[in-house]
Amino acid sequence: MHRNATTLLFAALLLPAAAYGQFVEDFKPSRANCCLPGMAQSLADQLQDWNQLGRYHGDNERLKALQPDPQRVVFLGDSITDGWKLTQFFPGKLYVNRGIGGQTTSQMLVRVFPDVIDLKPAALIVLAGTNDISRNTGPQTPAMVEENIQAITELAQAHGIKVILCSLAPVSDYTARKQTEHRPPADILKLNAWLREYAAKAHAVYVDYYAALVDDKGMLRDGFSEDGLHPNAKGYELMAPLAEAAIQRALR
Repeated sequence: MHRNATTLLFAALLLPAAAYGQFVEDFKPSRANCCLPGMAQSLADQLQDWNQLGRYHGDNERLKALQPDPQRVVFLGDSITDGWKLTQFFPGKLYVNRGIGGQTTSQMLVRVFPDVIDLKPAALIVLAGTNDISRNTGPQTPAMVEENIQAITELAQAHGIKVILCSLAPVSDYTARKQTEHRPPADILKLNAWLREYAAKAHAVYVDYYAALVDDKGMLRDGFSEDGLHPNAKGYELMAPLAEAAIQRALR
């Protein structure tokens, strides 16, 4: 199976060159990286777990062996959650990090049972959608993203889990990488407006990270991120009390 996948990957690499269908005057090929067979094999291996269910499998099994705790909370999200050191910002809390960098809501939806429901948490806090806007797994309509979040919410609630939905944080162009090119502020505002409205309808708690982090230009506040997308320590310091207040509200 691995050999077949590798062969297909190499065949795909050959297609663009053949598609042009003409000779060139000068030989100026694109620079090839080292170790292409190894890279192809790595891609083939990763495609077998596209949703990355294996990322937390071992820790999930460990937690499932413990008694459910009425204070356990799962943080589900992408790299912003993945990079959040929960033990540092929420000392003594039974908060479980299930963020995976680069993921979109469709991938998180597949992870709801193994990474959330099976752990029997009291609450789930969801921060997702920025990678959908940037097309990490291909183009999507707003309705597709909204339905994924709705499905995550309804699955959790059907199993007695309180749900907290978080607004997307703003992005900025203050750093070397221009984040608004891939995550237009208008799209972030549109999804946040839907999240607020849906949270009220679904009896979920809404957390407004956007309002805490945005400046007067509609950008992520300067100094609160190193790349214009991911919060740094100062950014997480602003977010942590908002998340904690929302969790306590949900658990009441």
